[in-house]
Amino acid sequence: MARPFWFFLLHNAFLVLFCSTVSCARRHFQQQQPQEPSYLKFVYNATAFPSEDSYDYIIVGGGTAGSPLAATISESFKVLVLERGGVPYGKHNLMTQEGFLTTLMEVDTYNSPAQAFTSEDGVPNARGRVLGGSSAINAGFYSRADKDFYQKSGMDWDLRVVNESYEWVEKAVVFRPDLRNWQSAVRDGLLEAGVDPYNGFNLNHVVGTKIGGSTFDSSGRRHSAADLLSYAKSLNIRVAVYASVERILLASSSADSGAKRTAIGVVYRDAIGQYHHAMLRENGEVMVCAGAIGSPQLLLLSGIGPRPYLSSWGIPVAFHNPHVGQYLYDNPRNGISIVPPIPLDHSLIQVVGITELGAYLEAASNVIPFASPAQSIFIRTPSSPLYLTVATLMEKIIGPASSGTLRLASTDVRVNPIVRFNYFSNPVDIERCINGTRKIGDVLRSRSMDIFKFRERFGARNFRFVGPALPVDQSDHAQMAEFCHRTVSTIWHYHGGCVVGKVVDGELRVLGIDAVRVVDGSTFDISPGTNPQAALMMLGRYVGLKILKERSRNR
Repeated sequence: MARPFWFFLLHNAFLVLFCSTVSCARRHFQQQQPQEPSYLKFVYNATAFPSEDSYDYIIVGGGTAGSPLAATISESFKVLVLERGGVPYGKHNLMTQEGFLTTLMEVDTYNSPAQAFTSEDGVPNARGRVLGGSSAINAGFYSRADKDFYQKSGMDWDLRVVNESYEWVEKAVVFRPDLRNWQSAVRDGLLEAGVDPYNGFNLNHVVGTKIGGSTFDSSGRRHSAADLLSYAKSLNIRVAVYASVERILLASSSADSGAKRTAIGVVYRDAIGQYHHAMLRENGEVMVCAGAIGSPQLLLLSGIGPRPYLSSWGIPVAFHNPHVGQYLYDNPRNGISIVPPIPLDHSLIQVVGITELGAYLEAASNVIPFASPAQSIFIRTPSSPLYLTVATLMEKIIGPASSGTLRLASTDVRVNPIVRFNYFSNPVDIERCINGTRKIGDVLRSRSMDIFKFRERFGARNFRFVGPALPVDQSDHAQMAEFCHRTVSTIWHYHGGCVVGKVVDGELRVLGIDAVRVVDGSTFDISPGTNPQAALMMLGRYVGLKILKERSRNR
């Protein structure tokens, strides 16, 4: 049964808001205002663009993969980036850790940075609608892909270029986080629970407990894929914001109507409803980087998908492919939230336990404004008298093995498609969830967690939970499976819908169509690890470098 969005925000208090102490608030006001990013000099409202213009590369989506891709290709070619949202700069909630929850809740307006949707599974979700994409609305955790990902993702990776691409990203947007009380305790609890060895600060995906990178700097200011646009050659790139791409323009490569179709450009609409045509120059390509929800949606609207289904919508069929919108995945998240007896510092994801049991453990601490007293501890500050302190411990399974589908809700690209992830439909995922939630129980029983228990009558000490607690008998398989089903939520790591080998080839070219590639997480049929943003930013840079090499070889 669908549950209200606020339930997940409070129960899974991994969503964080506001400063937890007076000193934190004071630090905010004392921080120097960030310098205006250099990429703004080539970012314009789409209304300022001509009704028709031509480019070597048209990139649909200036998000986690699209921004580094655009910056790279602009070294040698004329590039247009079409982003349906606005710019992150100047939006305080968006650009600070403390505004994370507020950003995810600001979903009512057409131009809000996070676009909400609820899957048919009844789980609320959100997708980025801003330059930088979901890397501009996430919790900031940065970790390179699992080594197995390169073998299982269907692409023929050049690992030297992969590493160079990671390093290019990391110089601009990755920082070492400073662990505070809850993160430090979780690190110690993971080690006590046997999630070892301890790997310290490490950007690689390695079994054990580690501190990952963060895209929040030491002052708590967010950095996202949009920052990578600062690497671009400004003379060669233009970024249009508030530009909604309606469809890819396709033409037959010969007079024969049955000949293979090729992309010649795109049609997009600006914020006041005016239509624009962006056309390709010779040997150019349309690069679809709209994410796991937007990319399959755009292919369907462009006539690339199952013939009977497209015909039922009145969409002319350019190429029949029954796999567009299929094999859609979301990593389920399960866990617990507690109210501690001591104040906690605000933190997003910093520590991760990577197990060999098919699950990853992460944590966050939260300070949430609360309206009335409850059985909890509160912090009073001059600006607002009442805050609820919450700590969260969660697990995400690897994979997942369960897959779902995406279908259109409208022929208007601005309307979210209908998605179903089919959480835990594959029994392998239930086993992994049970393993992960049992490991959460092990962490809660560690000595490191004792300080977060309340003293009860007769000397007993217990946690006070916000939302469901783990089953008392964690050896009971049926109870643990029921807990996984009952408490499932998202960790926003959805992927698939245009997977390699079914919708795109190993070079990410759309099958059956010339001059179109998909470069984002929709091409993955497995999550790259604990958080996909590192792999996606790397992917954008990687594909850009490969294209530059291809074009130089063919000159």
